[in-house]
Amino acid sequence: MYEGKNEDVGIHSNWQAKAQIDYFLPCLVSRSTNFIPSMADINIQRRKSAPSPWILVLLAAVVLAVAAYFFLRPDPADESTSTTSTEMETAPTDSLVTSNPADQARAALPPAAADSVAPAQADDDYSPATLAAQAAGNPAAPDYALNGLQKLSGILVALTDRDDLRDPTITEQRDNLTSATNRLGEPNASLRPGYVAAAALIRAMQQKAYPELEGTANELISLAGQLSGRSATAADQQQNKQFLTQAAAAVRVLSEPAH
Repeated sequence: MYEGKNEDVGIHSNWQAKAQIDYFLPCLVSRSTNFIPSMADINIQRRKSAPSPWILVLLAAVVLAVAAYFFLRPDPADESTSTTSTEMETAPTDSLVTSNPADQARAALPPAAADSVAPAQADDDYSPATLAAQAAGNPAAPDYALNGLQKLSGILVALTDRDDLRDPTITEQRDNLTSATNRLGEPNASLRPGYVAAAALIRAMQQKAYPELEGTANELISLAGQLSGRSATAADQQQNKQFLTQAAAAVRVLSEPAH
């Protein structure tokens, strides 16, 4: 009886062991296959070939050559300085000449002639005396009216800088006179605008500080309006002379301090 029971127990135990093996074996097989990589999963890379050492040597030589060129080449400024200093040392002392044409012209002249050379343009003497002398001259002389107007304008413009003659009206008339006389150098320029502007400036000064010149100032305005601005005829020349004579008399008074 007991032997039959033991035999049944043994058979039952073997059956349970087999059932457990059949249950766990597929799981172990599936897990083990997860740890074994396939050939498709293996990353196979080709080994890169190293560059030839000769290429590296050539590149290094080129870099050294460029660096040597920039560091060892001479500075152009030093070359020009050395060249200039060499030329100055080798040039004779008596061969050095000035670059100024006027000085070269004086050097080319004999000593006596060089001392007698005067400036081409001297400062004009704009004073009542020179204006009176110009007015008393020959009205038929060349540039008589032009020189007279230039002297008259120079004196009047200088008088406007006085403190007692600073006035907006005087400043405006001075600017008009300057603008009119600036065009005298143009070909066939008429002198009439300059004479008219000069007469207007004289009257502005008279109204500011010289009441005794009222008659003279008004007469100058009238004479300036009658001028042709030319010197072609004897009548034009006489009108120019009359205007300059009276303008010189007015300027003589305006040059004195106002009472």
